[in-house]
Amino acid sequence: MISQHIIDRVVARRGRLHLFDDLEAKRTALVVIDMQKTFCEPGAPAEVPASRDIVPSINRLADGLRRAGGTVVWCTHANVGTGDSSDWRNFFDFFVSDDVRSRTIESLSPGGSGQDIWHELTVEEPDIKLFKNRYSALVPGSSQLERVLRSLNIDTLLICGTKTNVCCESTARDAMMMDFKVVMVSDGTAALSEAEHRGTLENIIQQFGDVMTVDEILERLNR
Repeated sequence: MISQHIIDRVVARRGRLHLFDDLEAKRTALVVIDMQKTFCEPGAPAEVPASRDIVPSINRLADGLRRAGGTVVWCTHANVGTGDSSDWRNFFDFFVSDDVRSRTIESLSPGGSGQDIWHELTVEEPDIKLFKNRYSALVPGSSQLERVLRSLNIDTLLICGTKTNVCCESTARDAMMMDFKVVMVSDGTAALSEAEHRGTLENIIQQFGDVMTVDEILERLNR
């Protein structure tokens, strides 16, 4: 997915493409972003059709990380709101059209059906579930993710979910700036277009973290 001229630029700058030769499972968390009905269900108000295609990759990575002793975190989006009013007014008032605002607010309300993790994903008992109320799960006030990660002595985040270029990228950027090691999972993230997906992967690998496939991550976890 990454353009050759970006690969060449990265290698010329730091002498290698990938940042991490191995990953310590017990200090690694897979953070799955927004893989819920609001984004995955056909016809949902914020549907990302490609999100359904990455389900097998996420399940395989989650299973491999659990077996290696790592942590899986399911982070879904929620905003408190009724009718046309929400606790994220700046987004819903200006970025969402009138005809879909109420549907989106209803879908993202805590306890609503849109909060359900997509039924084809495998969630295990030890996994952690968190809500966030902004694009980034790590921006102050958005969620409890940072506190959970610090308490578990986790220093490496594998980012999966949707959208690649919005919530996944926002979380990855903040994570790097908070001194977490970041890996964006190229076949475990989805956007509304290939161009948007590729653009984020190219941003991340240049400045914010590594970009790997599920196979590349599992190989490093098993070393």
